[in-house]
Amino acid sequence: MSPVRITHATALILQALASGRHHGFQIMEVTGLASGTVYPVLRRLEREEAVESEWEDAHEASAAGRRRRRVYRLTAPGQLLADRARQRLSDTQRLLADQGLGHLGGVEGA
Repeated sequence: MSPVRITHATALILQALASGRHHGFQIMEVTGLASGTVYPVLRRLEREEAVESEWEDAHEASAAGRRRRRVYRLTAPGQLLADRARQRLSDTQRLLADQGLGHLGGVEGA
């Protein structure tokens, strides 16, 4: 796996995955990021082997009365990357707090 650039959006998406959000819409909802940001980052993370994905079972989706969703999960290297991202978000939040700029949007408990 080549070095993954951890942008703010990437850090938020990694944290969403690490906290149990496995579908694009869930990730968008918790991070506040648009689909035009979330899905390209997820594809990049897949290429970097930090995330893997698969389509959910068609019967499960049908029973729930919806279309199939793509299920994303962190790989072992992706979990390490999520740990680095968590530290980066924590450092950013601390910097903003030190500067009296308040909380960083989308970062709860970082």
